Amino acid sequence: MCAEPNSTYVGLAQALGLSRNTVQARMTRLEEAKVFLDFDRRISPAVLGYPLTAFIEVYIEQKRAAEIIAELSLIPEIVQAHGMSGAADLLVRVACADAEDLFRIDRTILACDGVERTETSLAMGELIPFRVVPLLERGVQPRV
Repeated sequence: MCAEPNSTYVGLAQALGLSRNTVQARMTRLEEAKVFLDFDRRISPAVLGYPLTAFIEVYIEQKRAAEIIAELSLIPEIVQAHGMSGAADLLVRVACADAEDLFRIDRTILACDGVERTETSLAMGELIPFRVVPLLERGVQPRV
């Protein structure tokens, strides 16, 4: 399914040698178990005019985490964020047009009430894209 994300139930059934109803029932169970992440087409930010990717470590006042995250979610250049253990509280991935744009985005993050400081690293290139196929190939049984 990873290699052919647009496969229909009929196509999957043919490839697996199963009936369409069996495939549909299994897919429904997997969807209900929240096995699948949200589906969207991956669009390169570079094509949209954002060729630079940066990672910003954000240090925040913990008691204000929910409101800070809500405010950060309004910044369109933030394409992903994770809560972290360790020194930084959040790791934010941003898409930016150039160094000046990155500076503007960083200032916008710093302007959020409760953000104490940031540390920014410019990505030099994506070396291993997000993937799960190697985990599937490893043979670990999914928790369904």
